[in-house]
Amino acid sequence: MAEIHPSAIVSPKAELADDVVVGPFSIIGDGATVGSGCQIANNVLLDGKVTIGKDCKLLPGAVVGTIPQDLKYKGEETEVVIGDNNIIREYATINRGTTASGRTVVGNGNLIMAYAHIAHDCRIRDNTILANAVTMAGHIVVEDFAIVGGLTPIHQFCRIGIHSIVGGLSRINKDVPPYSKVAGIPTKVYGLNIVGLTRRNFPKDVIANLKRAFRIIFRGGLNTTQALARVREEVDLTPEVEYLLDFISKSERGILK
Repeated sequence: MAEIHPSAIVSPKAELADDVVVGPFSIIGDGATVGSGCQIANNVLLDGKVTIGKDCKLLPGAVVGTIPQDLKYKGEETEVVIGDNNIIREYATINRGTTASGRTVVGNGNLIMAYAHIAHDCRIRDNTILANAVTMAGHIVVEDFAIVGGLTPIHQFCRIGIHSIVGGLSRINKDVPPYSKVAGIPTKVYGLNIVGLTRRNFPKDVIANLKRAFRIIFRGGLNTTQALARVREEVDLTPEVEYLLDFISKSERGILK
């Protein structure tokens, strides 16, 4: 049976695995489902339809599942879905979706630091880090292994590419290319995220190939269409390069340069 502090309020309609721990003064509402191994600290709020996977930790003051900060929202039933092995730090907030997609989704193995905000209909994939006070608008996608530095606002509908890193105090208003390192106001691409790729055991030839592609796209003095064509002519089209080209060609907001 779940270990629930006497001061916590847990709805009888909530579903908690037998080994879940709920700390003092936390509130778990009707629509919550919490998986095995989860630890919910004090003063945490789970509101609305919230599904949390296994082995997650929610630290004091975290708020998950409250209504979206969207004036179009009219009380529709939407949800937040969170995967396994996530850490949600103090006072982070995750709003549920709108009718646009119906849900806000956080994948597996993510670290969401204190005061970060994940807005409605966002998609956080796996193994990301959102540092302190990252502020996300709606409909944002953060791809696998991306890192976003603290105090960074992100415009709605932007995508943060796989294995990229965003410096703290940046301002993201366009898509962040995969494998890139970006920073500043205005935010610019400063090259390939070589440190991150090396730490994740990317082979040297893959890194070298991506570096050639980056040089053409971001240093070649070409427009985007010309640069993508040049990469296809001059660079080995490995899966990583193909992913980069596909991400850029499908960008709706445009990419940071």
